[in-house]
Amino acid sequence: MTDATTDDPDPSAYDALAQAKELLRSVRAGALATLEPGNVFPFASLVNVATAPDGSPILLLSRLAAHTRHLASDPRLSLLLAQSGAGDPLTHPRVTIMGRAECVIDPSGRAALKARFLAKHPQSALYVDFGDFAFWRVAMEQAHFNGGFARAGNFKAASLVTSLDGAEALVAAEAQALSHVNAHYQAALAQLAAAVAGKPDGPWQATGIDPEGIDLGCGDRTARIAFPRLVCTLQDLREILPELVKPTRPAAPDPDA
Repeated sequence: MTDATTDDPDPSAYDALAQAKELLRSVRAGALATLEPGNVFPFASLVNVATAPDGSPILLLSRLAAHTRHLASDPRLSLLLAQSGAGDPLTHPRVTIMGRAECVIDPSGRAALKARFLAKHPQSALYVDFGDFAFWRVAMEQAHFNGGFARAGNFKAASLVTSLDGAEALVAAEAQALSHVNAHYQAALAQLAAAVAGKPDGPWQATGIDPEGIDLGCGDRTARIAFPRLVCTLQDLREILPELVKPTRPAAPDPDA
């Protein structure tokens, strides 16, 4: 498998990797397939999904669930993330992630994944600290993307993962950055969700920031706004937000019209 291969009659007109990354960041739940010890059949279940700053999927699993026992024995998995919508489900994009899951038990690592997960799934706060629940991080190895007829791509992890090199300060200050953005850019976030992601109007909030983009949430709806260039520092973020919003603002009326 090459690092990135696509099956599009006009690859320049469709960015399969960008669409795959958008699904990875925005889809809230997916089908998890695991391998049961001693059984030749894969086991599929439904799980909520979030992502770490580098894009690695985060799962919150109960040790009472069958898939958790499977992963403890064999960490290999497949995770299907699909975009829903009207009409034929097969016309909507989906991505299948293949990789290996690792249970994160160290307190600092768990706290970081917890913050990210609850930002996308606030209702999980009801049970996130129950003794039988733990966070699992998926180390992606490869992925298959299907965007509909003649739109497909195969990618290795190197293409999907967001590099955090040089962005350590941004990642460390994510909570501070989210608080600032949500306090001072709420109207702008709603503009971005509508104009860039085609989402309905509402009280949109920033739920995650990484070097490649910003994640938005409004109730059960999500949106992903990709940055036009990498953002590695808080200063980069301050500079790019006005740039993102400016094209979405309505043009001022022409006084000579």
